[in-house]
Amino acid sequence: MFTVSPSNHLYLQKDLVSSRRGFFAVSGARSKFCVRKARDSRCRSLFGGNGSVGPVISSLKKTVEAASPSKKRDGNESKISSSLSGGIEVRAMIKIRKKMKEKLTEKIDDQWEYFINGIGQGILIRLISEEIDPETNSARSIESSVKGWLPKPVNGVHVLDYAANFTVPRDFGSLGAVLITNLHAKEFYLMEVVVHGLDVDPVYFPANTWIHSRNDNSDSRIIFKNHAYLPSQTPPGLRDLRSKDLSSIRGNGRGERKPYDRIYDYDVYNDLGNPDKSKDLARPVLGVENRPYPRRCRTGRPPSSSDPLTEKRIEKPHPVYVPRDETFEEIKQNTFSAGRLKALVHNLVPSIAATLSKSDISFKCFSEIDKLYIDGVVLNDENHQENSQKLFLSNIMKQVVNAGQTLLKYEIPAVIKSDRFSWLRDNEFARQTLAGVNPVNIECLREFPIRSKLDPNVYGPPESAITKELIEKELYNGMSLEQAIEEKRLFVLDYHDILLPFIKKINALPGRKVYASRTVFFYSQTGILRPIAIELTLPPTPYSKTNKHVYTHGHDATTHWIWKLAKAHVCSVDAGIHQLVNHWLRTHASMEPYIIATHRQLSSMHPIYKLLHPHMRYTLEINALARQNLINGGGIIEASFLGGKYSMELSSAAYKNMWRFDMEALPADLIRRGMAVEDPAMPNGVRLVIEDYPYAADGLLVWSAIKEWVESYVEHFYSEPNSVTNDVELQAWWSEIKNKGHPEKRNEPWWPKLSTKEDLSGILTTMIWVASGQHAAINFGQYPFGSYVPNRPTLMRRLIPQEGDPDYENFIANPQRSFLSSLPTKLQATKVMAVQDTLSTHSPDEEYLGQVNQIHSHWIDDKRVLGLFTKFSSRLEEIEEIINSRNKDARLKNRSGAGVPPYELLLPTSGPGVTGRGIPNSISI
Repeated sequence: MFTVSPSNHLYLQKDLVSSRRGFFAVSGARSKFCVRKARDSRCRSLFGGNGSVGPVISSLKKTVEAASPSKKRDGNESKISSSLSGGIEVRAMIKIRKKMKEKLTEKIDDQWEYFINGIGQGILIRLISEEIDPETNSARSIESSVKGWLPKPVNGVHVLDYAANFTVPRDFGSLGAVLITNLHAKEFYLMEVVVHGLDVDPVYFPANTWIHSRNDNSDSRIIFKNHAYLPSQTPPGLRDLRSKDLSSIRGNGRGERKPYDRIYDYDVYNDLGNPDKSKDLARPVLGVENRPYPRRCRTGRPPSSSDPLTEKRIEKPHPVYVPRDETFEEIKQNTFSAGRLKALVHNLVPSIAATLSKSDISFKCFSEIDKLYIDGVVLNDENHQENSQKLFLSNIMKQVVNAGQTLLKYEIPAVIKSDRFSWLRDNEFARQTLAGVNPVNIECLREFPIRSKLDPNVYGPPESAITKELIEKELYNGMSLEQAIEEKRLFVLDYHDILLPFIKKINALPGRKVYASRTVFFYSQTGILRPIAIELTLPPTPYSKTNKHVYTHGHDATTHWIWKLAKAHVCSVDAGIHQLVNHWLRTHASMEPYIIATHRQLSSMHPIYKLLHPHMRYTLEINALARQNLINGGGIIEASFLGGKYSMELSSAAYKNMWRFDMEALPADLIRRGMAVEDPAMPNGVRLVIEDYPYAADGLLVWSAIKEWVESYVEHFYSEPNSVTNDVELQAWWSEIKNKGHPEKRNEPWWPKLSTKEDLSGILTTMIWVASGQHAAINFGQYPFGSYVPNRPTLMRRLIPQEGDPDYENFIANPQRSFLSSLPTKLQATKVMAVQDTLSTHSPDEEYLGQVNQIHSHWIDDKRVLGLFTKFSSRLEEIEEIINSRNKDARLKNRSGAGVPPYELLLPTSGPGVTGRGIPNSISI
């Protein structure tokens, strides 16, 4: 963005050359190469770069020209934009983080960097005043070199402190920003800059960013101090910097992005297929009129050779571009991140496949499933030792390399840990719709008969085959259907309309058999929810306009086993909708446009940027990894879940027909589903229809805490009338989210207005809830609930046998084997368990709701805001205690009782690993 030409350092070149000669003798050929690269960088920086020159840098040029050319400058003497008389001695401390694990060549590079920094030729720092210099009509500024022969390690050997000294004029004004120019040949990670010696001491400039080499980008990096300014409040000296920093982040929408870029832009989902590799891996573009979708971050890769509409794939292990600061930090890389996920995809899954593919067969008995937890899986892959060294496995998957074999052992899932047979019971099947990994689809049944909204000319009669007479047989004490509906005792899990258009295509795939399902539940006066009827539908055929089958639990052996098969089909459908719609679409994919727009339209000094920043961490990187390894054509989701190659098309259809921003707010979603009714007397204005609904009850506590925090924060910054409508950055942000982030839905009438602070608070509360509580509730229970395949199969391979079918006699003869042969194969189940373990894992560097990482401790200098955040944190601690007490309440049968696992997915805090609890600030996995 700015070009800084350190011409006053020319006199150091002779000393630099002689010093290099001494360094050559120590470091050999590798160091010669490093010096040659650094020398080229020095030359470019000394004679000017190619970047645009702003007003601040123009004033620097005038100052240098005005200086006496005959006077030799000391290497640490400051260059200033006004008189030196009566100056103040100021020191800037620059905190840099080094890699935890370095190769020998990197350690040699470090020594060279220390040397270059020591003589003040590695990093330039310029202090920018908030005030305008009337002589130059630009911000007052002063520059110096970062120096330090032996940087002092702080907080461990991986953090180094350097210093730069300045003599600042007394009329300089308040500091507002610093410009950092990296003259090294490679990037470095800047944690923060702290300036000491001014009237306000110290002044913090939180960075936590990668500073690119000037070889890669001639622009200097702008770091603003930790004070929040609305656009209209921006001090005169910072206005140009604020605008130019945002401009650099937006880019120009052209060209392929480079790893060092910090550019955020939008693109469609055109990178899921790989037609160059195989026609079978071609996938349609998502984000067009007939297949709408939220936008992703643009990479700018060229089109594939086979299809100009498909972006050329970058296959594992090569990384997909995300803006530089969005990549995982090293501690996450070492414990999971790119390292662990890619190791999982590259090494573990192929090893499992190599072991099991020759006998990729069904489980023959339940004891074979139990062996996964008791005996483990012995992987006989010939590269097992190398692969096992590359894997970063949590405590859930314990591997032992012994005698040429790798043992992969799974921990017993929480759902069967205390009660081995709980999954068989109807009440557990129903309980998981309220307290499982996907508790967001159950609805109160408000109308009867149940009707489809699909075209009856294509999909047959709209009325459900579940009749009034069938339901009333299952009700207690002669209760009528009308009475049950009026008393809100009937509930439904309805996946009919979302799935029926895809059934024919999915069932044509090998090893896939799926129904469009509806399940009706009855909630008794004793507080027990139980399923009373399941409807499984196939598309109509030329011979039959309706192909609907209704099942009840029955009492004889045959209907008992068929009922179990019907429940298994419902669970597989629920698992697929959970993964593709509620998990991926409604959290991961929908958050990405919010993050892109926040970076593009809100300055880092904007108070709303500061509020949202913790809730954007790692999301773009995990989404990029998912597009590369999980949701891509031929990826793990297609291979292991019901939708197969049509998985993402199904997700797009759900977005088109179901997704609404205003319904992503928890109270609004509960009311929409009839699971709550409006009640002004209640804390959130809603009253639950089922009090013992753990997801909703705990979720409303967390929602309320977020809402209170956001409202108080917004009130603090937008206290003036019309301050929301007059905030140009904020209005551009909301407009871009709708028009560029969700363009196919930009004209929908349900988008909230952004005119008042109440509007803003509602929008922000929804975004933060989705990124934190909502994602935690539907993500971190994947292994605890899903890794026991009979409880939650991710696909089914056979339809339910009907009398007269060839398989019916086999089913009658051995129903257990017939049941198990319908579930995923050993290979499919084991792969899914490995993935679910990974996706349920908290990293050691996880940042939880209501907590501030030490490296972000100076995020804002506003004591009032810090006090409000402390109140928010304290409230979350109280919520944790409330949830723990609820889990011990014997009246709440959906979260306590014999063998019932407590509901902990919305407990705010957690330790690392697969704990089934904890709310991270962001979608970080």
